[in-house]
Amino acid sequence: MMESGAPLCNACGEPVGFAASSDGELFVACHGCNYPLCRTCVDEEIREGRSSCFRCGERYMQALDKASKADVNSGGRQTFEGHLNAHEDNGLHARNLSTLSAVGSELNDETGNPIWKNRVDSWKDKKNVKKATKKAEMAQIPVEQQMEEKEPSEAWQPLSTIIPISPNKLTPYRTVIIMRLIILGLFFHYRITNPVDSAYGLWLTSIICEIWFAISWVLDQFPKWSPINRETYIDRLSARYEKDAEGNELAAVDFFVSTVDPLKEPPLVTANTVLSILAVDYPVNKVSCYVSDDGSAMLTFETLAETAEFARKWVPFCKKYSIEPRAPEFYFSQKIDYLKDKVQPSFVKERRAMKRDYEEYKVRINALVSKAQKTPEEGWVMQDGTPWPGNNPRDHPCMIQVFLGHSGAHDMEGNELPRLVYVSREKRPGYQHHKKAGAMNALVRVSAILTNAPYFLNLDCDHYINNSKAVREAMCFMMDPEVGRDVCYVQFPQRFDGIDRSDRYANRNIVFFDVNMKGLDGIQGPVYVGTGCVFNRQALYGYGPPSLPAVPKSSFCSWCCSCCCCCGGSKKVQKDQNDIYRESRREDLDAAIFNLREIDNYDEYERSMLISQASFEKTFGLSSVFIESTLMENGGMPESANPATLINEAIHVISCGYEEKTEWGKEIGWIYGSVTEDILTGFKMHCRGWRSIYCMPTRPAFKGSAPINLSDRLHQVLRWALGSVEIFLSRHCPLWYGFGGGRLKWLQRLAYINTIVYPFTSLPLVAYCTLPAICLLTGKFIIPTLSNLASVWFLGLFISIILTSVLELRWSGVGIEDWWRNEQFWVIGGVSAHLFAVFQGILKMVAGLDTNFTVTAKASDDAEFGELYVFKWTTVLIPPTTILVVNLVGVVAGFSDALNSGYETWGPLFGKVFFALWVILHLYPFLKGLMGRQNRTPTVVVLWSVLLASVFSLLWVKIDPFLSNSDSSGTEGCMSIDC
Repeated sequence: MMESGAPLCNACGEPVGFAASSDGELFVACHGCNYPLCRTCVDEEIREGRSSCFRCGERYMQALDKASKADVNSGGRQTFEGHLNAHEDNGLHARNLSTLSAVGSELNDETGNPIWKNRVDSWKDKKNVKKATKKAEMAQIPVEQQMEEKEPSEAWQPLSTIIPISPNKLTPYRTVIIMRLIILGLFFHYRITNPVDSAYGLWLTSIICEIWFAISWVLDQFPKWSPINRETYIDRLSARYEKDAEGNELAAVDFFVSTVDPLKEPPLVTANTVLSILAVDYPVNKVSCYVSDDGSAMLTFETLAETAEFARKWVPFCKKYSIEPRAPEFYFSQKIDYLKDKVQPSFVKERRAMKRDYEEYKVRINALVSKAQKTPEEGWVMQDGTPWPGNNPRDHPCMIQVFLGHSGAHDMEGNELPRLVYVSREKRPGYQHHKKAGAMNALVRVSAILTNAPYFLNLDCDHYINNSKAVREAMCFMMDPEVGRDVCYVQFPQRFDGIDRSDRYANRNIVFFDVNMKGLDGIQGPVYVGTGCVFNRQALYGYGPPSLPAVPKSSFCSWCCSCCCCCGGSKKVQKDQNDIYRESRREDLDAAIFNLREIDNYDEYERSMLISQASFEKTFGLSSVFIESTLMENGGMPESANPATLINEAIHVISCGYEEKTEWGKEIGWIYGSVTEDILTGFKMHCRGWRSIYCMPTRPAFKGSAPINLSDRLHQVLRWALGSVEIFLSRHCPLWYGFGGGRLKWLQRLAYINTIVYPFTSLPLVAYCTLPAICLLTGKFIIPTLSNLASVWFLGLFISIILTSVLELRWSGVGIEDWWRNEQFWVIGGVSAHLFAVFQGILKMVAGLDTNFTVTAKASDDAEFGELYVFKWTTVLIPPTTILVVNLVGVVAGFSDALNSGYETWGPLFGKVFFALWVILHLYPFLKGLMGRQNRTPTVVVLWSVLLASVFSLLWVKIDPFLSNSDSSGTEGCMSIDC
């Protein structure tokens, strides 16, 4: 037994122990300052390359030489779980589960001890046995063979590499950006110093708009300063972690699929996504698929039951013949040679049989959909005669059903199938459920209880896996010891099916995914776009990255240190450095809730606060089983886990009151407060110091469906823009949030600022698109007569704009048509959806008026591209239609005035008409969509637009508010015919 007077080790908190060869003398690590450190921690420090005392700088080796034969107290340096157990006696980390969990009585063994402690002990013992076995095996291998194995091989080469953009492409691009900045400065100097007195209001409006456009361009352009490409090596991943079938060391991955309304998100689409997950090219025992049904629909439940049965045939077929893609609907609809690269003679026969089975499966799913079109008055009833618990989607209990499992159903060839779990969280009136973000957080907790994979991938119900090796692509980053340590997520680009060849409404978002995201990957990583993303579970729990950036010293502390050096007080300097160290650690606590790798560096008080039971409960909620899972840095489940108990605990963690008074949605998990929870969630992780990776495999990893008709597309853009406005008006605004830790890079901050301010560009854009019509109707213009020097600035500005775009397309590989469609829809969305989003966001903040969004339809029963011509009435269409009509009226009025006024008016008319045609060309896809396939435009839209345009034109000619006072007074004084 240790004496009570023995000092505690500053690293692990244990008594430092005695030196056995010194007759009860306490072990001393450093004789220079007597810094308390136990022998085990000294050994650990030396193994990690730190052989000097932290306090005084004296080498530990002197202490080791003096006590070389000392035998320190057994147990070694404690792990994080060891700290939990060590503080159990003094009450800091007591685990009385009966007060923590709804199923606490079931979580104690016969002696009354908490089962979680037994699980942690079992888990640690298992790890120790593996380490001991590995050491024993290595000891039996001859030294010569070990040296040969340590030589560099393909398995130990990097799993990924960065391919920088060629300097021949990037240097001219950066040069033009700098030149454009200089030209912009000269251009604005000319514009501001040369006002148009005859139309001062028009000139001032145009100046304000142009300045805002310049700021928006800077925010959009500079985060693309250092774009990069990446390449992965899946063969090296397999060589390193898949040496044999039994010793497969690939990390487990949980898949999350979210759905709400099966009538708007067709069950067959969701089923194809699930089937593509179950058939993914990854070890079966490492894959689990969780489907969140936030609408508690019996139709979704029955669809998954049918899907689980069909998967027993589909999964072995895909893996046997290496099918791509592994979503049956999209595989069988491919217009390619399906016999290419297939050498098995039985393939054609089995493919025909599988296609027939899939058609029968579709008939069963469609029958379920037809049955669900009309809800019975008494509600849905399950096969056993009991009422469906989710008949009321706003008031129902938790529902969890495991359809497939590692020890459950097998496929037709007797092989195991991945786990498939149906989840519907509890809904009760009076609780805030936070829509998709709340559903995703529920999936995080359920998966942590049932499987606890260290990584998980979330997909929308309409995004299927197009590349069966996509998970391996992500693991090339996540499991790389050099790259994956600080990676919070790997984001894949979104690719879509069913879009017309011309991509009229820029549904593919090629410019964003192939230009902007590559640029962000060269800074701190791409933003999270809501789907097709592989997460590090620890990062989503609010933990900081293993290597937190150093907190810069303040100038005052530096001045104090320099003064102490001048006075010769070395110990005082060391004390100040220790204070700075502790301050930086406290700032780390503010930036990240916990940091598992850094906990040993905290002092005793901070460590006791970190590992206290209350801090875990306040953060993660009242579930000790879930808290235990968060401590398992590499995931996994304890051997002593009881499946029945885990199901009960999983039901507990998705109850509607579980998140109350916790950090869920505030600091951990998907962050609440915006309908675009994806941007907010990624932003929080980047602020903690994590970085993300952008992965673009040759074969697209995932594909989905997009709303291709005009109305649904504008409502989708409206939702995104409203989410950005909500973030701008919240405490998480990138303009002021996250400056304390200094972990968000400046170019990354500019990118996030751009993502939340872009909807406000709609205000100057609407004004600027209206200016051409005003100039044509009034005969005024926003630019005075140009001098030769001014012509040079205008010409230089236009050339720099063109060169920037051309060089950007050159290094990114994006086509000119995709770039032009993006520019067109920037104007279309800006004068419609973005404008409404700004006003709705302000109304929500000021008056508390919330806007409910309907889920966009994910499929169409019409012919190919039939959905493109479907038109739905929406108020979002009025502003762009009005702008179109006004500009067309202005062009007609301008030419009429020029014909009546003579030859000298044709020169100024050219600039005004060019300006108006610029607006009309950008709005042309909108005009085409408005007219529809058969030129049928809703009468309401035409009447409102023509009425507003006519009233605006007549009032403008009558009032003309932008005329100067002198012109107005002269006009008023000339009333007679002879004037």
